[in-house]
Amino acid sequence: MARVEEIRQAQRAQGPATILAIGTATPTNCVDQADYPDYYFRITKSEHMTELKEKFKRMCDKSMIKKRYMHLSEEILSENPNICAYMEPSLDARQDIVVVEVPKLGKEAAVKAIKEWGQPKSKITHLIFCTTSGVDMPGADYQVTKLLGLRPSVNRFMMYQQGCFAGGTVLRMAKDLAENNRGARVLVICSEITAVTFRGPSESHLDSMVGQALFGDGAAALIVGADPDPVVERPWFQLVSASQTILPDSEGAIDGHLREVGLTFHLLKDVPGLISKNIEKSLVQAFTPIGINDWNSIFWIAHPGGPAILDQVELKLALQKEKMRATRHVLSEYGNMSSACVIFILDEMRRRSTEEGKATTGEGLEWGVLFGFGPGLTVETVVLHSVPITAPAH
Repeated sequence: MARVEEIRQAQRAQGPATILAIGTATPTNCVDQADYPDYYFRITKSEHMTELKEKFKRMCDKSMIKKRYMHLSEEILSENPNICAYMEPSLDARQDIVVVEVPKLGKEAAVKAIKEWGQPKSKITHLIFCTTSGVDMPGADYQVTKLLGLRPSVNRFMMYQQGCFAGGTVLRMAKDLAENNRGARVLVICSEITAVTFRGPSESHLDSMVGQALFGDGAAALIVGADPDPVVERPWFQLVSASQTILPDSEGAIDGHLREVGLTFHLLKDVPGLISKNIEKSLVQAFTPIGINDWNSIFWIAHPGGPAILDQVELKLALQKEKMRATRHVLSEYGNMSSACVIFILDEMRRRSTEEGKATTGEGLEWGVLFGFGPGLTVETVVLHSVPITAPAH
């Protein structure tokens, strides 16, 4: 008779969880940030609010975003005037969109990740699906299982309404699943569509307009597994440790509420200040065991909540400008895509590291950090270990 310890040993993987493939997708509809204020005030029939429009223009100028992708087109918004209002019952119309489109966009990203991974999708044992957009039963995890033709026995996890820190949460979950289930291959999908948060401007709620200036749509997918097969799988990053914490004195800093009017988004406190004040503590806890205390010696994947967060973190930690290069690039090309952002940044970093002939997938450095910041204020910290780049990416 086998003992419990022996069974337990046999269930566990040997090595660390490793990212084996990455895929990203966006809607086809692209919005130029320079033209967005005119478009936004016209489509929401708010052109009479001239002072507010000037404020919004300044927000868009300061956002460091060049363009964003949005499923909501002029056509869809014209057909759904309640979505364009600041506060009109519109949840049904929003739900009709996101319940269909969130799994579809997630599928697109997943197809790319599976293709890069190069293994049959029947080998996917677990699925983590994460979205802040829309809630339904059976959920987006079930829909995407059907859309992709995954095995009915795939072990699914559905995460709704997490917000921007969740790109770190899904990695933390995938790490535990991959390391505790020998042979597991976890498909992770983050799919975000702003149809649930889009709304017209309001004089009394400028924080809502900040969201309108920053958020874009996108989906990203990863394959995570431990003990990669060197013949058929290519590792990109190893997930070394992962932790979550709630920042002190941050209650109500970022809130979202699902109501008849959709998902309302509120920034109530100095979010960049709270993050920059507390970030070093998270770094010290994560990197002291490794013996690292020079934050310029690691590579950075930080959720780009907005440019002010990145500026203050750089200042507080005396980071060299190029440390946030991949993060700022993704912010400028896509805007803030909530949970999907950090995966886009991972993709950008390994692509650029390969193109520039760097020694590792982490800009030539060995160790790195991935940060997710979001509602609460919750912070996810993931320690990454890069992989040597030996041959060109195929």
